[in-house]
Amino acid sequence: MQPRIPRQSTSDQGIRRAGGEARISAELAAVVAGARRRALRDGDRQIDTAHLLHSLLESDPEARTVFGEGPQIARLLGYLVQRSIGYGLRWQGGVEDSGPLPAVTEAAAEGFSPLAAGAMEHACERAALRGGEPARGVDLLAAIVVDPQARAVEVLARAGVDPREVTARIDGGLEKYVRGGEAAW
Repeated sequence: MQPRIPRQSTSDQGIRRAGGEARISAELAAVVAGARRRALRDGDRQIDTAHLLHSLLESDPEARTVFGEGPQIARLLGYLVQRSIGYGLRWQGGVEDSGPLPAVTEAAAEGFSPLAAGAMEHACERAALRGGEPARGVDLLAAIVVDPQARAVEVLARAGVDPREVTARIDGGLEKYVRGGEAAW
């Protein structure tokens, strides 16, 4: 029996440039691997933006600092855990997409929902604007909160987190990072 989400190397996911240069950081590759494991464990057919958000919060300290400490991050993780054990938010069996007809992309065919595939590409584009360095977790976080139809955005809303505030915190922190200052969320 084949797994529902095929095993993928980073080169299979389109996250390497033609010259073999990585488009995502090693840390972000670990986040994607964690999201893939979570999707498999949850019995989901594709990695969606909520899987990516959950993996970011679990394993990327820089992305986690965007939310600060306290009740907001606890509520957010609570919704994500409920989803992973089958309570609360249920999306199993559906395709995460913002349009009336799901877009089929190469990345989506390889195990990402159309929105998650788009978010991965958007994260790489954000990183390229900073000078071509590999995409980091905060790039992916910024990308998954852009589309109001994303499952990650629904989770954020239920936890009382405004996605526009997340974007503003990231953009403010990245601006300081690009100028060489200390990013303070």
